[in-house]
Amino acid sequence: MPPLVSRAQRHGWQPVDPPRRGVLFINPRSGGGRAAHWSLADRAREKGVEPVVLGPGDDLAALAVSAAENGADALGMAGGDGSLAPVAAVAATHDLPFVCLPAGTRNHFALDVGVVRHDLIGALDAFTTGLERRVDLAEVNGRAFLNNVSLGVYGDAIQQPGYREAKLRTMLKTINEVLSSTLSTPGLRITDNQGRDHTSPVVVLVSNNPYALHHPLVRGSRPRLDTGRLGVAVVERPVAQSSPVPAPGEAPPVSVWSASEVEIAGAATLAAGLDGEAAVLEPPLLCTSRHAALRVRISSNHPGLSPSALVSVR
Repeated sequence: MPPLVSRAQRHGWQPVDPPRRGVLFINPRSGGGRAAHWSLADRAREKGVEPVVLGPGDDLAALAVSAAENGADALGMAGGDGSLAPVAAVAATHDLPFVCLPAGTRNHFALDVGVVRHDLIGALDAFTTGLERRVDLAEVNGRAFLNNVSLGVYGDAIQQPGYREAKLRTMLKTINEVLSSTLSTPGLRITDNQGRDHTSPVVVLVSNNPYALHHPLVRGSRPRLDTGRLGVAVVERPVAQSSPVPAPGEAPPVSVWSASEVEIAGAATLAAGLDGEAAVLEPPLLCTSRHAALRVRISSNHPGLSPSALVSVR
């Protein structure tokens, strides 16, 4: 047995037969046109997978439902993180396997499920020589997300027109504005697992399983996607802030915990980032974990472990 398959099986992955009719949705605009650059649709056809290239205005969720109702027995999505959840939610509803192809820019879910992000064409092997396991699917007010929902300055920054072109600069500008003494923090309220109320957080991040925070090299990944728990991180304005802008190196207070569900109150509609895509949500927000709701398939040539999981097994 190949070493990667052996290690993956020790962590819950199992070899499976290929689907009879796999359908792959392709966002040609993701990742600067990465799918088109690699002729992904043609390569999918060569493997017996039906490609559906999305056009402007297409309803991705409706297309996925139609494919499932018309005989597809595996659904895949090649695109950025924001396009994965609609297809994954349909796959979970119909108990079909879901294939994630890293055709976006950052591909966070692919990273955490153990797909090699630079191997877009190799990831197609999930349809032919795949490994499968079940992972959690999270929801906020019934809307699915695979990575996280962000509120506060992140949610506000994502709404800005220049966010996609200059994500880091836009985010830092928004954080500095909100942390200044002349601006109020977003109208959010959340109670943590110790019963403490957080009434003026600058940022609230709820993730589908907790992120690794103990190891500086892998903080951006999650060691597991099957705990049935949400990760929660709340960043607050410093209580005693003597100057309008925090001093260099001064970090605002951060509270971190996990829970199977989280409720967030707000005084009005809330700007949010849903897997990195701009969204507007109506409070109160109820975030829940659907434990083991999603069948995920990856190539048997990929590790099936996130960076933080690899650190823990070494």
